[in-house]
Amino acid sequence: MHEHAGELGAIAQRWFEVMRACGGEVRELLHDGHPTACVADAAFGYVNAFRFHVNVGFFRGAEISDPDGLLEGTGKFMRHVKLMPGREVNAEALVTLIGTAYTDMKRRRKAE
Repeated sequence: MHEHAGELGAIAQRWFEVMRACGGEVRELLHDGHPTACVADAAFGYVNAFRFHVNVGFFRGAEISDPDGLLEGTGKFMRHVKLMPGREVNAEALVTLIGTAYTDMKRRRKAE
């Protein structure tokens, strides 16, 4: 995130801060070079800044509720929200989505 100056870096940092704030047990690590938020050792979300956009991604995104239709992707499990400077995003819906991913992973961990 810090390698991307300007708007992309700011976008990435803003949304990773939302993931960090989900709960006191949120751990951070780099997974494949991407800042990743975990519940214990189970990753629930990541933020990745690219050349022209930022992805806010979810490791179990295909399995969480997305009533506002923000998620993109066709993988078996993972989904992401693509953010670009100058393109509005429903911030409230994205905060809810991050919280949903966090809560879902906490539930999964508890069930183990």
